[in-house]
Amino acid sequence: MRYFLFFVLCPVFVFCQGPDSLIIRKIYDEALIQGNSYENLRYLTKKIGHRLTCSPAAAAAVEFTRQVMSRNDFDTVYLQEVKVPCWTRGDLELGRILSTSGSGQIDVRLTALGNSVGTPPQGITSEVLEVHSFEELKELGAERIKGNIIFFNRPMDPTEISTFSAYGGAVNQRSKGAVEAAKYGAVAVIVRSMTLANDDHPHTGAVSYEDSVIKIPAAALSTKSADFLSNILLNEKNVRFYLNLNCEYYPDEISYNVIGELKGSESPEEIITVGGHLDSWDIGEGAHDDGAGCIQSIECVRILKEISYRPKKTLRVVMFMNEENGLRGGKVYADNAALKNEKHFAAIESDAGGFVPRGFSFSTGQDTLKKFQSWLGLLSPYGIHDFTLGGGGADISYLKNQNCLLIGLRPDSQRYFDYHHAETDVFEAINKRELELGAAAMAALIYLLDTYEIP
Repeated sequence: MRYFLFFVLCPVFVFCQGPDSLIIRKIYDEALIQGNSYENLRYLTKKIGHRLTCSPAAAAAVEFTRQVMSRNDFDTVYLQEVKVPCWTRGDLELGRILSTSGSGQIDVRLTALGNSVGTPPQGITSEVLEVHSFEELKELGAERIKGNIIFFNRPMDPTEISTFSAYGGAVNQRSKGAVEAAKYGAVAVIVRSMTLANDDHPHTGAVSYEDSVIKIPAAALSTKSADFLSNILLNEKNVRFYLNLNCEYYPDEISYNVIGELKGSESPEEIITVGGHLDSWDIGEGAHDDGAGCIQSIECVRILKEISYRPKKTLRVVMFMNEENGLRGGKVYADNAALKNEKHFAAIESDAGGFVPRGFSFSTGQDTLKKFQSWLGLLSPYGIHDFTLGGGGADISYLKNQNCLLIGLRPDSQRYFDYHHAETDVFEAINKRELELGAAAMAALIYLLDTYEIP
């Protein structure tokens, strides 16, 4: 009887939905039936490949995304000049354990951390000392550390349900480890890769230096290599390590943010920005980080245009350059916006992988968050159920001081750090449907932000 009453009251389900539901349904239908995101990402990753800042591939990616936005008839497409740092890892990355036991010399899997200085041409050979924190580093002290190699081996916490929280609890040893170790006289650092996976794929990522502290080489070990080295250190004394990297810096060059717009019909001076970072590390293909986010950002605005939605506010897509080792693109974009006195209503960033979307994080107060959460009834049929407080993303963070609402797409995070900054981050690691759902979720949120007043 309950089923009979349902169909009497609502014989055709779609007729019982309001206009918002109908538009959101159109958005998802367009993304899932006519979506361009998967093939665009295929071209970006397979034809262009990894896109380290200053590389020819980065320049090719700028031109490709400019053409994609132009082909989709955005009202305006233009390039924004960004002066970017030029770093290369070189063609030699060698790590070798020099065991005091019968095992002798054992090569391990490692990769230079981004921005690392190189070793001398002959490499560095010294005793290796394992630590798990900066506190342990301090306990060892300069007398023990001076002239040696520090091995940071603090794993990401597997009990954290959010893998981004696990990453946040471990990543300071990668970003700041070289500076902290150098203060005590270390000659190099090697760091356990930032991943929960137990494999032999080293994960790179940026290391930060300070001008007042001597710059020492830094590399990441695969988790299997880190466990292997740790086990040797547990059973042997005076284990030595050989490290050889030929990373180099070159003078800064000019690159570009790529920007496309759909002009608002009622409040064109108010801007909703959506974007991802176009550059990637030079291992893998930068598929999840952040090819997916770039392509989704273009796609979500294409979808709205394709379903004939006319935005009230101006929609702006930005491909940020140089997130991985400098964040220059995000800073230049925000500086230009301030100079022009632009009014950014909201900025959305997709930089957490192309996995199935679960929700969004918002940099706002609790009362405004409740307003956003009232939209979950419209989005929950599509798997969007989590609107939380939090940051929006690294590139858009520079807009924070301009009274801009910062929003981050939050896909399921469980597999992200299997691929993050590793050679495994390739197109084949992307699921077509999950990528399309992410673009649709962003388009749906843009529609709601454009339609309703936010307190």
